[in-house]
Amino acid sequence: MIHNTTVHEGFEICPRFRRSIEERIARLEQDAAADEARIGSRDNLDHIRRQIRLVAAQRFEALRMRIFLDRACIRPTHTINAPPIA
Repeated sequence: MIHNTTVHEGFEICPRFRRSIEERIARLEQDAAADEARIGSRDNLDHIRRQIRLVAAQRFEALRMRIFLDRACIRPTHTINAPPIA
């Protein structure tokens, strides 16, 4: 089965969920940078290889989430006098 990935799929997400995803992306990128900095301190080649794979996986997941956010639009809220989300 072939999927066309260029078609906008029209996801609608709430602002709170979007912020949650953005925070997760930031954590993944920070963790990837920290894990990449630790690669030089590893002595075992297998540990180095696993550390490199971990960094690649973290960066891939952050990219996947960024693509999701790029395709998503924020669902309008229709509440009146709703308290602000902190």
